[in-house]
Amino acid sequence: MERFVEDYQKGRLTERVDIMTAINILMSQGYDEDDLLGEITKVFYVDLDAYNEVMGRH
Repeated sequence: MERFVEDYQKGRLTERVDIMTAINILMSQGYDEDDLLGEITKVFYVDLDAYNEVMGRH
């Protein structure tokens, strides 16, 4: 599924629970762990420290 959002339309993804929700949605759609960050950043500005922390626990 192709997602494209202009930079000015992107929301911020900073809460760990929201990042985990995004990860779970993408994984349920068949995305591999290696592709998650690329897909999430197409739609959101992501707090990378929080993302890495979530992925370390996942």
